[in-house]
Amino acid sequence: MDKEYLQKFANNLKKIRNKKGLKQDDLAVSDEISRSMISLVETVKTDLTVTKVKIIADALGVNPKELFDFD
Repeated sequence: MDKEYLQKFANNLKKIRNKKGLKQDDLAVSDEISRSMISLVETVKTDLTVTKVKIIADALGVNPKELFDFD
């Protein structure tokens, strides 16, 4: 697991979520994504599948590639 890359992703996710005025609970939109899962991602304690990235992006109302736009 590339912690540095995951930290950048986590920071970007949190930035986008906060910019939209959303809480972690607001992204818990399916059985696959819980508030605790969002917390684990934002604290770099887990990695995500492509499917979960898509679910989170949809919940945020952004294109999945925006979650990776941190370089």
